[in-house]
Amino acid sequence: MTPEARLQAAIEILSDALQTNQPVDRFLKYWFSGRRFAGSKDRAAISEHVYGALRRRSEFAWRMQSEVPRAVLIGSLLNDGLGVKEIKDLFCRGKYGPSPLSKDECHALDNPPSSDQPDYVRGGYPKWLEPELQRAFGKEAVPQMQAMLARAPVDMRVNSLRAERAELLIGLRSLKFDASQTPYSPLGIRIPTAKGLSALRHTQFFQTGAIEIQDESSQIAALVCGAKPGMRVLDLAAGAGGKSLALAAIMQNEGEIMACDSNAKRLAQLAPRARRAGVNIISSRVLGKEKPQGKFDIVLVDAPCSGSGTWRRSPEMKWRLTEEKLKAFASLQSHLLERASSYVCGGGRLIFATCSILPKESTDRIAAFLSRVKGFEIEDVSTLWDNTVGTPAPPGLGHFFVGTPASTGTDGFFACALARK
Repeated sequence: MTPEARLQAAIEILSDALQTNQPVDRFLKYWFSGRRFAGSKDRAAISEHVYGALRRRSEFAWRMQSEVPRAVLIGSLLNDGLGVKEIKDLFCRGKYGPSPLSKDECHALDNPPSSDQPDYVRGGYPKWLEPELQRAFGKEAVPQMQAMLARAPVDMRVNSLRAERAELLIGLRSLKFDASQTPYSPLGIRIPTAKGLSALRHTQFFQTGAIEIQDESSQIAALVCGAKPGMRVLDLAAGAGGKSLALAAIMQNEGEIMACDSNAKRLAQLAPRARRAGVNIISSRVLGKEKPQGKFDIVLVDAPCSGSGTWRRSPEMKWRLTEEKLKAFASLQSHLLERASSYVCGGGRLIFATCSILPKESTDRIAAFLSRVKGFEIEDVSTLWDNTVGTPAPPGLGHFFVGTPASTGTDGFFACALARK
């Protein structure tokens, strides 16, 4: 494909992908599956166009004074170092390329904004979220959000039932992976970029369950649950079971974990993952068809949320989020918290977690819960870390765990422990 054809493909993909709820990586895979003429270099170049435009959409839209995907892509070309004349020429070549620039597009290219970029443009986030991000970070909102614009590394959790981290580091490096240990989780391994991720999934380490893809923030959240061998644990919004597997390894595969989720398809992924990991203490329940029975020492609610903490990996999510969706997530989180509290035994612990950086999905939900449900109190997660892990606590770990790319080098994450009196 020519550079012009690649650009036109990126414009089409960006226009269509933002109209769906499908993750962009999955949409790209679908788009390429029907266009066999696109080789590996074409796919890489087109994907780079798309993800670059999504990460810094507000900046490119501000520069071009338009939020339409085509204008955003044009703005991204300026960021790539192309001059105005080069861009104009690019839109005039080849029958498979984009149509010539309009008068408005030419005017925007020739007349850059004279004012300084506003904070929401510099930080690369939707303007309507500014008050919420100010609540979260205050004066640090822009640098915190700028850290979200970088590509995320690939983090893995070592399954201690199968292997030791030191031996896996040696093994991965022998296969030419640039692997290092994560700075905080004693079970984590990090690879700087997602390049080669497909190859990683075909290694013996992944196939035998010695490693699982899991961001260090999620590993930290599992560690501060305070799980011990022999406990009874409920994972109430388990999804595909990543934290259930992490807890099973922490519990040395002794005790009981009940993994529940309303999405039967996602939950079905847990059983084969557990077999691969050598875990046999997890049972599954599809919420709506079955209910958890009895009381539990630990109840984990890793609640559905905006995913704002994962915007490095899925930048399309920040442009799909609306005020209405954020309110709906908050309502669901409160419902799950109250439902989960009924399953906590006396002296037990309720863990609330979200991969979100927004107060409406974190501290606000805890405050609302404590105002309505009696018999619970906040338990300092740094103490849980000291008792469970014993290594120096990561930054952001105190009363709650609050992780961000800027402060902890992880995805954005929130976790709170509530002890039943």
